Amino acid sequence: MTKQFAGKTALITGGGSGIGRASALALAAEGALVTVAGRTEESLKETVRRIEAAGGTARYVLADVSREDAVERAVAAAVEGTGRLDIALNNAGYDGEFQYTWEYDADMLDRMLATNTRGVFLSMKHELKHMVAQGSGVIVNMASGAGLVGVTGFSGYTATKAAVISMTKSTALEAAPHGIRVNAVAPGLVETPMIAAMDPDTGPMKSIVASHPLGRIARAAEVADAVVWLSSERSSFVTGAVVPVDGGYTVP
Repeated sequence: MTKQFAGKTALITGGGSGIGRASALALAAEGALVTVAGRTEESLKETVRRIEAAGGTARYVLADVSREDAVERAVAAAVEGTGRLDIALNNAGYDGEFQYTWEYDADMLDRMLATNTRGVFLSMKHELKHMVAQGSGVIVNMASGAGLVGVTGFSGYTATKAAVISMTKSTALEAAPHGIRVNAVAPGLVETPMIAAMDPDTGPMKSIVASHPLGRIARAAEVADAVVWLSSERSSFVTGAVVPVDGGYTVP
């Protein structure tokens, strides 16, 4: 059976861990040639190793998405050999630490804006140059449920993710006439090593779980499933959408 992304190329920023790695594995499993970009070489190499061990094809490129020259190099690496960029997942992000707005560290805010907002904007800019020229493509931006609702102690982070949602909608309108779809995924809290290390019976962890009506937090692979769907022809009439994968977190 032919895999749905056979012959297609994909670029994933923040592909060295978490949702980025899970998405890279999922897209590669469906036949895509995956390029993972990020700032930490060892974690990127591990993603490539896992993909190759599973029979897929992948490569990596070092890139800080806040730097335009680095983003341009990452996109060039993704199209090398094929001349195409069919799928882009703009996933690189930084969530910072809990701080009330009146105590918020300005340097932390600047880092969030540089990665979460500027990084997504620059990534779309250079991805779209190739996609517009080829007349097709799919972009998925990693937003957050925090961009749809208020979250105490994370006002800077919520602002950057709300910006991702707004950019997604505007860019979807611009790209549609060129045969390109642009959507976003808005996860709730996702399992990470830090979360896994927390005592499930403590107040903070109980509160986190209780905020998700399904009674648990997400696995990275569950968010990756939404990325695969939005990247596929099964969502061919979906653009400008924000898809919550949050166990009901944003429903109340």
